Amino acid sequence: MLLIIGEGFTGAEIARQARAAGMDARTTTRGTPRAGQIAFADAGAALRDAAQLVMTAPPGDAGDPFLATHGAALPGALRWAGYLSTTGVYGDRNGGAVDEDTPPAPGQPRSQRRLAAEQAWRAAAAGRFALDLMRVAGIYGPGRSAVDDLRAGQARRVEKPGHAFGRIHVEDIARAVLAAIAHPPAGARVLNLTDDEAAPSADVIAHAAALLGVAPPPAIPFAEAAPRMSEMALSFWAENRRVMNAKTKAALHMTWRYPTYREGLAAILPKP
Repeated sequence: MLLIIGEGFTGAEIARQARAAGMDARTTTRGTPRAGQIAFADAGAALRDAAQLVMTAPPGDAGDPFLATHGAALPGALRWAGYLSTTGVYGDRNGGAVDEDTPPAPGQPRSQRRLAAEQAWRAAAAGRFALDLMRVAGIYGPGRSAVDDLRAGQARRVEKPGHAFGRIHVEDIARAVLAAIAHPPAGARVLNLTDDEAAPSADVIAHAAALLGVAPPPAIPFAEAAPRMSEMALSFWAENRRVMNAKTKAALHMTWRYPTYREGLAAILPKP
């Protein structure tokens, strides 16, 4: 069984693809379980039957919620675990490149919590089961993309010269998880789940507008937009790095279905 902790945007897609591949995939919920779900309170007991586990839920102030609640039940039948972290653990690199071997240097509190959770999972896995630390870039997909923002009238084309964001389509995250299960590491491994082209946010919005056949929103200089941004948004704009993924794709024997935002956004449009 594949046990997926959390059934949000990403966890649901992992479950969908795993089931399509013939796997017994279960997600957890803190509500009343439906078909294919397990109550989070019962996740520790489920380790008796789970050969693989994917952690999608973020850490809180008390650390990783699964380890805090069910860590004593590890490893159970577990042979492999994947922890979905963030490329934010690399911190600000002033636009420079980082890869899977670059030491983390998180600057934001949420990224510091992610790194602490990574370290906790390393300690839990050591000598007991294989572990992939999957550092995920900005997630997008159907219902959560520049195309959807434009349709909802919520897109803003903010320009900050030299600044680029990494992103990854949710389908490629799920494909990477299944590939990691098929090609597990001997111990612990770092994987960078980001597409092949970090790009300015303004470029992505402009391309989405072109796909929709509408005029893009007017460009807004970052200095003008910043006073109206949330603290969370400002923290994203405060860091600039280009995350490389060649070692990840080689380790997983795969390429992305959506190697850049262009292919990803085109797939989100309704088919004619």
